[in-house]
Amino acid sequence: MTYAIIYSSRTGNTKLLADGIRSVLPAETCMYFGPVSGAGREAARADVVFAGFWTDKGSCDEGMAEFLRGIVGKDVFLFGTAGFGGSGEYFSRIMGNVGKYLDESCRLTGTFMCQGQMQPAVRERYEGMVGMGRDGDRVREMIENYDRALGHPNEGDVERVKREVRRVADGWGEE
Repeated sequence: MTYAIIYSSRTGNTKLLADGIRSVLPAETCMYFGPVSGAGREAARADVVFAGFWTDKGSCDEGMAEFLRGIVGKDVFLFGTAGFGGSGEYFSRIMGNVGKYLDESCRLTGTFMCQGQMQPAVRERYEGMVGMGRDGDRVREMIENYDRALGHPNEGDVERVKREVRRVADGWGEE
């Protein structure tokens, strides 16, 4: 079974997961590994597509959305990072939004989401919202979430995505 790992990573969070995925799959069957901007024919020829994204307004970024719209008849494993959140419900909602870009001929074989750290400018923006007529409790929650996201994805997150990919890869060739 051949595969491609395509990712969109603005801050390096999603690439870290992509590297973890690559480390547990056989190198000789990899058709493409790299950013979505460079994905071409090699990625399109793979049997399985691992597509990673950073979260933008509750979905994937536009570059990944465009790539996903063009996939036809493939097994797809979606993985991503989100700076805000951390709850399974929020992550499921994101995956649902991203999955809508896939053609009905594709089969979603797995998903993985984890929190990813955000750029310092985000915290600065949140801090600037304090006392500006915004809901103070909500702003404090946003700052606390920013602080919780620091250092993610961490080693545990990478191990979890590797475990999930191994589970999916164990089923290759059984159909």
